[in-house]
Amino acid sequence: MITFLKKINNFYYREYKINMSGFQDILTNITFFFISIFIFIFSIGYEKETLSLYGVGILWTLLLLSSTLSLRKFYQDDFENGNLMILHINGFSFELIALLKTISHFVFVQIPFLLSIPLACILLNISITNMYNLLISFIIGSVILSSLGSISSSMNLLNHRNYLLGSVIVIVFSIPVIIFSVSIIKFDENVDSLIGILSSIMLITLAINPWASGSCLKLALKNN
Repeated sequence: MITFLKKINNFYYREYKINMSGFQDILTNITFFFISIFIFIFSIGYEKETLSLYGVGILWTLLLLSSTLSLRKFYQDDFENGNLMILHINGFSFELIALLKTISHFVFVQIPFLLSIPLACILLNISITNMYNLLISFIIGSVILSSLGSISSSMNLLNHRNYLLGSVIVIVFSIPVIIFSVSIIKFDENVDSLIGILSSIMLITLAINPWASGSCLKLALKNN
């Protein structure tokens, strides 16, 4: 058990070094996010009421688009350099690899966006109450986005012609997440029930993700 925990610790230490060495990718995602916010502000005008009305929808749309920028490297680099097979040989099942990579994606990709939300809310004149609800919805929703990203990325490991297909899959299946997340801010009286629905979706995607992604990883390595 201790040996296995050490392997997991080494896995995340390796993920940390990879993400820190590629910090420019994280910075690029955040830069894209804020530049897009300014573009929306210039497009719809500077009126505070207008920004406050559409701000949450704009933020969620940009958070979704920005998070899909990182899908290319979800499994692809480890697949091409053989690290996925090495992890499997070292005692990690494909399902566990998928789960660990999903958690890594949440920590190193989604958390920076989470930390950026307060500043984005100030730019879009979103109230503190709505910002609080937005943070809750994003914490839950980002886990869903990472799980969907894992599934779509593992499905596209052998797809070298149209990798944008993975982003399309994530965007399509993320529509319910956007609907319920935005509704949390708009309908204050139904916050608890909407959070419950969003949490249920999160648990479903977390349950499906390891098995679906693991099967795709196994198939991709077998046919590589």
